[in-house]
Amino acid sequence: MIRAARADDLVVLQEIEVAAGRAFAAIGMDAVARDEPLPVDELSEYQRDGRAWVAVDAADRPVAYAIAKWVDGLAHVEQVSTHPDHAGHRIGAALIDRIAGWAREHGSPALTLTTFADVAWNAPYYERLGFRRLADDAVTPGLRAIRAEENAHGLDRWPRLVMRREI
Repeated sequence: MIRAARADDLVVLQEIEVAAGRAFAAIGMDAVARDEPLPVDELSEYQRDGRAWVAVDAADRPVAYAIAKWVDGLAHVEQVSTHPDHAGHRIGAALIDRIAGWAREHGSPALTLTTFADVAWNAPYYERLGFRRLADDAVTPGLRAIRAEENAHGLDRWPRLVMRREI
């Protein structure tokens, strides 16, 4: 089941992000694996604004989450993380679909995201979900700003790209 994130979920979302991030160490991306999760106050902004969703288990405990924001008039998938104990069950795909429904309700014609080009559960996964890689000249100013922030954070040590999925 997917529901809106609640304030009492936010610490669990951090735990999910840390656990999901560990997979990057197995492919030599230790810096990504060690990256700090989003702070609770930042997650709280998404939650209060209705831009945070969780997939929950039978006990209503979050096992995955997604957050979105607006970038250049389009819904932008800021983060999708699934706890490794629950990976492989299309939970991330369901969360992306939930964001797409929210985006459609709010008039966005597409979803965007930034991701690692060569990580199996990143760009290739999103392509299977209907996203396409954007050419550099199709990247909007807001997305360029996000890419610049990612570069400043050191993420461009590995190839990254911008993707878009029409709704």
